Amino acid sequence: MHPLLFTKDNTGCEEVMAALEECHAKGFMWKAAGMCNDAKQQLAACLRAERSKSQNSNRNGVEDKRSKIRQKWKEIDENS
Repeated sequence: MHPLLFTKDNTGCEEVMAALEECHAKGFMWKAAGMCNDAKQQLAACLRAERSKSQNSNRNGVEDKRSKIRQKWKEIDENS
């Protein structure tokens, strides 16, 4: 399934993770009959949303860093 579900990045999905674990704890036949599929789909959607948030914040951080680097290179070129 998903590697390392309980990390600091996935704190928004703890309830869904707990629900899936409860469902899995009901036994193999419960899982095999597809009774946990809804919980698993909810978890996948939640993790996807958390990953999207993380990617957006990383992307914004990179854009800020790039603009600072461009500004410094511009200053270096002007002073040369």
